[in-house]
Amino acid sequence: MTVTSTGKRKTAKARATVEEGEGTLRINSRPLHVQQKAIKERVKEPLIIAGEEIYGDLNIQVTSEGGGIQGQAEAIRMAIARGLVEYTDSDDLERDFRDYDRNMMVEDPRRTETRKPSQSSKGARHKQQKSYR
Repeated sequence: MTVTSTGKRKTAKARATVEEGEGTLRINSRPLHVQQKAIKERVKEPLIIAGEEIYGDLNIQVTSEGGGIQGQAEAIRMAIARGLVEYTDSDDLERDFRDYDRNMMVEDPRRTETRKPSQSSKGARHKQQKSYR
């Protein structure tokens, strides 16, 4: 059985495929131990919560794109957690993920505010500086 799940954080997107195998985890076709430290730490969280007995015999392939390193790490973490829950069909596992961090199962709706017209390009609410003297 193969399960595909997605995760999003800001502009980063991740897609995870969970299937039976020998217990490998690959992110963008590279094993976990080759990834940056920020990604490693965040991605291990759902695996630690799930436990070796659940993910030990599963192959997890993740592709991520967009956003920055931290946003991609969060998106990957969400995709893996959702994939494990869907693969095992376990309410207890989903409850454990939600208790640890709700953002493992639920997307964060916050997005960048759009820039307003007739203002500088520094941000959504940045105004031109003016002198009163």
